[in-house]
Amino acid sequence: MKGTDMKGKRVAVLLGGMSSERDVSLRTGAAVAGALRGAGHDVVELDVGTDVARRLAEEKVEVAFIALHGRYGEDGCIQGLLESLAIPYTGSGVLASALAMDKVAAKRMLEAAGIPTPRWCAFDTAAEALAREGTLGLELPVVVKPSREGSSVGVHVCKGWEAYREAVREAATHAGQLLVEAFVAGREVQGAVLDGEALGVIEVVPGREFYDFQAKYGANSGTRYLFPAPLPEAQYHRVNAVCLAAHRALGCSGATRSDVILTPTGEVYLLEVNTLPGMTATSLLPKISEGRGISFTALCERLLAGASLKA
Repeated sequence: MKGTDMKGKRVAVLLGGMSSERDVSLRTGAAVAGALRGAGHDVVELDVGTDVARRLAEEKVEVAFIALHGRYGEDGCIQGLLESLAIPYTGSGVLASALAMDKVAAKRMLEAAGIPTPRWCAFDTAAEALAREGTLGLELPVVVKPSREGSSVGVHVCKGWEAYREAVREAATHAGQLLVEAFVAGREVQGAVLDGEALGVIEVVPGREFYDFQAKYGANSGTRYLFPAPLPEAQYHRVNAVCLAAHRALGCSGATRSDVILTPTGEVYLLEVNTLPGMTATSLLPKISEGRGISFTALCERLLAGASLKA
């Protein structure tokens, strides 16, 4: 099913879900559903819970637009269910979703592909991470984050060991291993890929010290977005190339958005790849797409047109 074939299909926008990013997903899903309805699609919004398979059957869903974020939606779980039900869906498949969502697994894949990423170490428990205090092989400051959360949930920049201890304990309450990463100072930019093409680079100028959850989604955060990112041409192309290489290395489909740091000396470091980029009023993929002349509705329809089974 491609392009105009989708106009006659029953489309479920899967939103909400059971992760810590539920609220952001509700906003993403509402925006997508509104755009697709306005374009003439037959849309039902499904708040994803443990009864999702039954509800998909009851609603006679023929194609799924995944507007979920975080665990169970971005990590291959819902993708596996949709594969089993033979319902085509947007975005990446089971394996790519699982790899990108697990920051430790993604780090290994990025390194194997020769894609520059900050030095790191991982721990199974908070006790292990605390026992390595002062002997990480990484200089302060460091970034502590849970390996299987998104939207900067549980992410802390630690300038001292007391902050490190607090961050480790808090991050351990979230899913996955603990990832401790070298903090790389520099400009924060994001690169998007759509249907195998590098779409462009946007610079994020946080209104806070760090581009955290509040800076991303908080009202009056002061965060500014510059598109196209005001970079030298060669560096702009380098960021595009690194984001596209990461998209390919993880086997992604549809759209991805990658977090990148540019150092003052011009080095490019890829932090992580997001396989289900946000589609809220402050989200970066729509900002990049709009800057390329692709309206929000056109972006939603293009993503829907790419829905498929990947297994």
